[in-house]
Amino acid sequence: MAKAKSYMKWSWILFVGFMGAGIVDFRFAVVGLLCMISPLALSLLGKGKRHCSHYCPRGSFLARFMSRVSMGYDVPSFMRKKSFKTLILILMLTSFTVSLYTKGLTLYNIGFTLFRLVIITTVIGVFLGVFYKPRTWCTICPMGYASGLIKQSKDKKAKAIKKVA
Repeated sequence: MAKAKSYMKWSWILFVGFMGAGIVDFRFAVVGLLCMISPLALSLLGKGKRHCSHYCPRGSFLARFMSRVSMGYDVPSFMRKKSFKTLILILMLTSFTVSLYTKGLTLYNIGFTLFRLVIITTVIGVFLGVFYKPRTWCTICPMGYASGLIKQSKDKKAKAIKKVA
């Protein structure tokens, strides 16, 4: 099987472009849905967390720029715990849902909500990257975590089917 090509060396450009376009007009930020949906779709297709390791524009951005300023400390152990990652996922989904519910489902409001979440999580990611490893955010990224949960579920299902057969 051929090794999947990684786009991590240059996908950070997409992230910067997304941020720039989102500043110009929040409606451009709707494109951010692709970065939220693609890791889940790839995982559902049996590719696991390939998005995180081969395509993620934010991961590429953090790796490229935070490596220059990162103190490089290890990720705190509490951030690796399933309970912490679940909490982050629930907080992000709740924030996203409540914001859309209260503001309405217009293109502008969806874009604004996505852009705000990207700004907040990027600030957190940069902060974590300064003190810890450059891609520490990737340890707790809600979409990466959800992709991992999908992969685990698919693996358990495949194992159960194999066991029955």
